[in-house]
Amino acid sequence: MIITRAPFRVSFCGGGSDMPGFYKKYGGCVLSTTIRKYMYLTIHDFFYKDQIRLKYSQTETVHSYNEIEHRYFKQCLSDFGITGVEISSMADIPAGTGLGSSSAFTVALLHLLHTYKGQYVSKYKLAKDACEVEIEKLGEPIGKQDQFAAAFGGMNFFEFLPNGFVNVEPIVMSDQSYNRVEDSILMYFIGGIHSASAILKEQNQNIKNMDKAKAQLQMCNLTRTLKEELQKNNIDAMGELLHENWMLKKSLAKEISSLSIDEIYAKAREAGALGGKLLGAGGAGFMIFYVKEDRREAVRRRLSDLREMVFEMDNSGASIVHFDRSNI
Repeated sequence: MIITRAPFRVSFCGGGSDMPGFYKKYGGCVLSTTIRKYMYLTIHDFFYKDQIRLKYSQTETVHSYNEIEHRYFKQCLSDFGITGVEISSMADIPAGTGLGSSSAFTVALLHLLHTYKGQYVSKYKLAKDACEVEIEKLGEPIGKQDQFAAAFGGMNFFEFLPNGFVNVEPIVMSDQSYNRVEDSILMYFIGGIHSASAILKEQNQNIKNMDKAKAQLQMCNLTRTLKEELQKNNIDAMGELLHENWMLKKSLAKEISSLSIDEIYAKAREAGALGGKLLGAGGAGFMIFYVKEDRREAVRRRLSDLREMVFEMDNSGASIVHFDRSNI
C-alpha cells in the first residue's frame, strides 16, 4: 500500500493574478501558506486485475477508463495507463470551502501514481503537471497557485511569469515571527460550499475590463509589500494589507462576497481585527482575520456563533506518508 498526502492552503494576497488571462499579459504574484489539513490518497492492487475500484464520496468499480465518472481519476489513470488497482481518497476538510481542495487532490493523486510506478517526481513537476491536468486537459477556469502551494508546502511568494514559468520563493522570517503569524490569524468556517469554477470564470472575464485589471494589479503590489514586510519581521503589517486586498478582491466579481459575509467581516473589524478575507474564489467556506493578542478574545466573543478552526502552518508539501511494496 502507498499513501500520499498534499496540504490545503490559505492564500493571503494576490489571488486571481495566477489565472492565465491575467498573468500572460501582466505577470502575477500570490503569497500563501499551506496548513496542517490534508488530502490523503491510498493505492493498492485490486483483487480483480482487469478492474479499477475508486472510493471517494461514492464507490466506482469499472472495467475501463471510459466508465469512470470522476473526471480527475479518469484523466490521471488513463494518462498513466494504470489498471487493477483500488484507490481511496479522504480529506480533513470538505471540498468547496476555499482551501484549494481540488488541486490538493490532483497533486496527491499524481504523486501516488508516480510512486506506484516507481518514478521519482520533483515538486515543481508535480505542480506543473497538476496545472496541466486541471487547466488544460479538464478545462477548469482556475489559476496556478493552488497546485504549487500543495506541491511545495510552506509559506511562499509565487511569481507567475507571462511565459508560464512560476518562481517559488519561500518567505524567510524568524521562528518568533512564524509563531506570531499562527497566533494572530483566527480562522472561521462560515458554512456552505461554492463553485470556484463559476466565480473564477466571471472573474476571468471581468479582468478584460481595464478597471478590474487595475484592481488586480494593485493586489499584486500589496502582495509584494506583504512579502517585504514579513521578511523584515513586521508581522502586524499583514492586518491592514489583508484588509486592502479584500476590499479590492470584492470588486473583481459579484459572487465573491455577500451581505452575510460582509456582516461577519464588519463584526470582526469592530471587535478589533485589523483585516481579513474570505478564502478561495468566494461565496462560502472559510474566513481568516488578523488580530493582535489584546483583541483576540473580543473577536472570538463577537464571532462565537461561527466554528473556529485552529490555524497551524504546514511546511511539508506533497509527501509520501506510507510506502509498503509488499501490498502492491
